[in-house]
Amino acid sequence: MSKILITGAAGFIGSQLAYALYKKGHDVTLLDNFSYGKEDNLIFEDKTFNDEIIRDDILHKDFIDNLIKEGNFEYIYHIAAITPLPDCQLNPSLAIETNVVGTINILEAARKYGVKKVIFSSTSAVYENTDIFPSQEEKVNDPHLIYSLGKYSAERFCKSYCEVYNMNVTVLRFANVYGPHLDCLRLQPPVAGYLIRELFYNRSPELHSTGEQKRDFIYVDDLVDLAILAMNKSGFDIINVASNETHTINEMYEIIRNYMGKDIKAKYLDTNHYWFNYPGLYEGAYPINGKVLEHEVLKYTLLDNTHAINDYGWKPKVSFEEGLKRTVDYSIKVLKNV
Repeated sequence: MSKILITGAAGFIGSQLAYALYKKGHDVTLLDNFSYGKEDNLIFEDKTFNDEIIRDDILHKDFIDNLIKEGNFEYIYHIAAITPLPDCQLNPSLAIETNVVGTINILEAARKYGVKKVIFSSTSAVYENTDIFPSQEEKVNDPHLIYSLGKYSAERFCKSYCEVYNMNVTVLRFANVYGPHLDCLRLQPPVAGYLIRELFYNRSPELHSTGEQKRDFIYVDDLVDLAILAMNKSGFDIINVASNETHTINEMYEIIRNYMGKDIKAKYLDTNHYWFNYPGLYEGAYPINGKVLEHEVLKYTLLDNTHAINDYGWKPKVSFEEGLKRTVDYSIKVLKNV
């Protein structure tokens, strides 16, 4: 049994990881400031994380320092971040402070107090400017949006701490993650959560462009399996956490619609319509570049998962259709209680 700290533990991924580690007998401590995390994510059929959760912020450097010093943690899963792309663009200072400086706070405390391993959650968004598919870990063209740029910068600090201090850090680059506990309530939820919510309320979902955009989706349980395997790797490593297959938004919609038994057609809108909920992006002397937003909506993602398969003995187990059905089942329970 290991003592493990998980930051961002009340979020979608953090909570699922916490539960999996708990079931394996590990002593888990959960940290979240609840700016995005939810209490409901900490409730499972046979376990509710009450005593294990700490409400605080990775930006509180002295608190983080004392927590890691006194906790004697062997492992830290650092998942806490500001992830919605519009939120990052609208408040870049807070996004960079949280996603980069917050990561440095974790790394520095881990360095001082001898944490055996830090596992950092990054994102496939770092490949936003790539033209090589499937995208490989060692080939990244510099990203330029605030979220992806911040995550890529944090990755570089992880590598720096490994090279300068001989620490052990693994970076996990997540593809588009879906599964139970996916947020379906916020203003702009992940696409699966959004589709389920709109169909639940018998509304026509608004899709952008043709809906034929192809993305690499990974089911959360498969992600968690690989995240746990990463505990055993020494030195510095970067791993794509992906299915290495693509599905269109239309395909996702049809699976969800058919499973929910809804005969509702989607509306197809201009690519920039996605961003109209965020007028702040268009304000000021230099409004955001429409071509950048269009690229983000239409981008193609496909990640090479050969490294994870060959070097970690991992492979995705849950099919896209089965994963979406499980996501629908959970999300409907949440929506019924709103």
